[in-house]
Amino acid sequence: MIRALLIFLFFVFTSFSLFSQEKEISISGKVTGLNNDPIPGVNIFIKGTSTGTISEFNGAYKISIPANAELLVFSYIGYNTIEEPINNRSIINVTMTEDTKQLEEIVVTGYSSQSKADVIGSISSLDPAIVKDMPISGIDQALQGQVSGVSVTQSSGTPGGGIMVRVRGNSSISSSNRPLYIVDGVPIRDGGLSSRSFGGQNDNALAAINPNDIESIEILKDASAKAIYGSRAANGVVIITTKRGAIGAPTTFELDVQRGVIDPTNTIDVLNAKELLQLQRETMFHAEEDPDDAGIPGVTDAVNTNWQDEVMRQALMQQYQLSVRGGSEKTQFYLSGAYRGEEGVMLNNDFKRATMVANIDHKATSRLSFGLNLNLARTKNNRVKGDNFLDGVYNAALTSLPYYQPYDEEGSLYAPGNNGYAGFPNFNAVGQATEPRFDTYASKLISSIYAKYEIIPNLHFTSKLSLDYTSTIEDQFEPTTSAIGGFLESVGQQGYGIYSTSEGSTILNSNIFVYNTSIGDVHNIGGIAGTEFISRTSRNGSTVGILFPSDEFTYLSSAGLIQDGSSYMANSGLISFFGEINYKYKSKYLAKATARYDGSSRFGEDRKYGFFPAFSLGWRASEEQALQGLSWLDDLKFRVSYGLTGNERIGNFQYLATWGATTAYNGIPAVGPATLGNPDLGWEQTTEFDIGADVSLFAGRVQFIFDYYYNQTNDLLLSEALPFTTGFGSILGNLGEVTNEGMELTISTVNVDNEVRWTSQFNISQNKNIIKKLATDEPQFSGYQTFTNSTHIVSSGKPLGTFWGLKFLGVDPGTGDAIYYDKNNDGELTAADGTFIGDAQPDFFGGFTNSVSYKGFDLSLFFQFSYGNEMINFGNTTLLNSGEDIENNQSRAALGRWQKEGDITSIPKYEFGNTYNNRFSSRFVEDASYLRIKNFTVGYSLKPELLAKFKLNKLRVYASGTNIWTLTNYTGADPEVNSLDGSTTAQGLDLYTFPQVRTILIGLNLGF
Repeated sequence: MIRALLIFLFFVFTSFSLFSQEKEISISGKVTGLNNDPIPGVNIFIKGTSTGTISEFNGAYKISIPANAELLVFSYIGYNTIEEPINNRSIINVTMTEDTKQLEEIVVTGYSSQSKADVIGSISSLDPAIVKDMPISGIDQALQGQVSGVSVTQSSGTPGGGIMVRVRGNSSISSSNRPLYIVDGVPIRDGGLSSRSFGGQNDNALAAINPNDIESIEILKDASAKAIYGSRAANGVVIITTKRGAIGAPTTFELDVQRGVIDPTNTIDVLNAKELLQLQRETMFHAEEDPDDAGIPGVTDAVNTNWQDEVMRQALMQQYQLSVRGGSEKTQFYLSGAYRGEEGVMLNNDFKRATMVANIDHKATSRLSFGLNLNLARTKNNRVKGDNFLDGVYNAALTSLPYYQPYDEEGSLYAPGNNGYAGFPNFNAVGQATEPRFDTYASKLISSIYAKYEIIPNLHFTSKLSLDYTSTIEDQFEPTTSAIGGFLESVGQQGYGIYSTSEGSTILNSNIFVYNTSIGDVHNIGGIAGTEFISRTSRNGSTVGILFPSDEFTYLSSAGLIQDGSSYMANSGLISFFGEINYKYKSKYLAKATARYDGSSRFGEDRKYGFFPAFSLGWRASEEQALQGLSWLDDLKFRVSYGLTGNERIGNFQYLATWGATTAYNGIPAVGPATLGNPDLGWEQTTEFDIGADVSLFAGRVQFIFDYYYNQTNDLLLSEALPFTTGFGSILGNLGEVTNEGMELTISTVNVDNEVRWTSQFNISQNKNIIKKLATDEPQFSGYQTFTNSTHIVSSGKPLGTFWGLKFLGVDPGTGDAIYYDKNNDGELTAADGTFIGDAQPDFFGGFTNSVSYKGFDLSLFFQFSYGNEMINFGNTTLLNSGEDIENNQSRAALGRWQKEGDITSIPKYEFGNTYNNRFSSRFVEDASYLRIKNFTVGYSLKPELLAKFKLNKLRVYASGTNIWTLTNYTGADPEVNSLDGSTTAQGLDLYTFPQVRTILIGLNLGF
């Protein structure tokens, strides 16, 4: 296959058409606009060739052409392209008219769409073609660094793994902060699919949707844009529209192929066997203990295992898609089928996905049309245990002692009970990867049918019935050759199996009236009125079995004992009424009012309904007479919005006083109170203010979008402590407040536009998150337990993701002991000396993309960055543990430790059993700012004349690399990861989390 591809590429790159040597003539002229102003930089060429020139600063041009040439093409961004017949003329002057297509671009705004020029909410659009060449598995990955105000973090480098998306910060503490995802009008499930934790890492429900089937993505960010979704909109709304057919379009097929290799972006440099033994013996000497008595060998018999090399591999990825689209005046269609296979870099880890999409639209009469959307996916995720598991694979690869090895002399894996098996905490990392079975199967269906009827001219009614259905099966078995199945006494050391199933469905019915009309050429009025009914159901069950007869019997029917089991079912619903009015006066003054009234089953009887209004105003100053004479100003629009949105994603039955199964004193099953009810439990409500400006200059060659926003969320759902005499520890109430304030800037430019076209897009965002009020004046703690309570604190006046611990002042050169800040000046180091030691919030983040094309060649370079965010390198509490124990390998940084009096270093001395020097402190907090080449792509598209010869619509070959290079001061494996995937309060935490991966691929895009 590779040989055939090379032969094909040689043919492509050497089969250029040559013009015959004929008599040439010279043509000159001038290019102007409607006001007779010269237009410089216009691309002028002979149609069907690459022979051309560009106009000078005064609009003049001169070009030599063959005498038999027939048409000159005049092309310039922001203007309509002109094809001018030559007709034996030597002087050709042309007048170009502005192309208003960009301002007339249609933007999906919720239940309708608007011209881009008329949008007065904060809406960002992402063209999926920008990320088409990237090997992303999910639609949420496509947003990273591409859209201002949207922060995207890939929590680890595992395929199909969790992605954290935040639109304008975190607006809640205990409820979900994920945006609402709408696919073809259907609200879909997001977050994880698995019911089991894998060390804090989740899988990703959105990875079941193929990004290559997407036509457009809009992100609704302010109240004006998203209040139409009311109680589900506080965290932003991502509207995804899949591809469809077009009226009168010929039937076309498209084949996309990608194949590539995957490697980790980074590994942790740990000590080899000789270095570790020397360090361990020194550690014992400092504790005045004999290392020989502790069983520390002086030599390792030449055993020096690099455990990271043992559990990692160069992985492969492949993706194939065939699609067809077309349409007549009556019927339009889009069909596609795709397969993706992606190996993980860790052994035995891979992700497979098969998808099918069918979108059909049919116009039955001049007034009635109907259609079907169908998106079906099946995934299989072979997982391995993640970061903060004691028996996690990557964890074991970093911490395992290098003088043990994975295989015996006969090539068999060392397993629990074998001589040579290290035991706790040094489980065989290779065995932990290859021996257990952790398979997650998921099926997802997103489907809808609709009918649209024109009641009278300009008034349409649409009714839609939609379904989002997800089914998950988890099949897990850990044999006796693994740590849990063969080492853990509490489960019998004879295998451990779990079989879990879950399903969730959302059924939606919407009925919407849309009206648009004009009064003369002055007034434009539009409106929406609708109702929506949502019913959600979830079911799950899980069974645990132990004591299997042998490792060949791996399913629960062979278990000697069914140890545990559970099942669960829940329903919830939402009923909504909503409306929207748009008004435009002379295309200059714009106004919009939106309101939604939601009723949710998740809230108390007294707070079940919520009202969410929003208002916005816009002024297209460029339409004012005073600015009409500015030829360089295309569009200048100011907008302001104010409104309310809500968050109802709190889980079910929170307001109810619930009862649960318990055991009476005599062992008889009984029922007892489980939680205390609160009938006044209500919505988390966010008040949002936004002011922005959209600017287009120089025929669209320079564009700016700026926004300032201030969002305040009230009535946060928090637990309030109760006296234990009540029989309950707490009660849930609306008690907190948090704010998010920030600015966003997007700059798009066309730097060069002739034979070479060079465009750039830069976006940067800043968000300041502050907790204003909690249930009480006492802070809350989260994250991992430490000497001062926990790694993170939730405290008034601080942002979410704030770190808490001791303040590290350095190492005493005389003793080698750590020096900590004595906060209360009592002369002792206690938990009371805990203080704020950093936070995970960046000062700003964004992305910068440059795209260059020349004839058939194209190149794209995408930088993504984050600045000012900090990270807890919690793995260093083990890898740089100052001798607290000698059971784990150490980072190479340990070679810079204090060893003798007078040493100046930031790493305390190693002394066995010394926990003082290893207290959690700011020593483990690092700057995690980074600049990353997220993607680099180079491609070549076959020339039109060659495409016509082979009866093709397009043929493009390309090579693409992702996560190619990272600049950072962070000493961990990756500055982007988070051990507690999706956590709001415990952000910026790295505990042996697997880093991002680097993917290099080649691709083919063929249309016919």
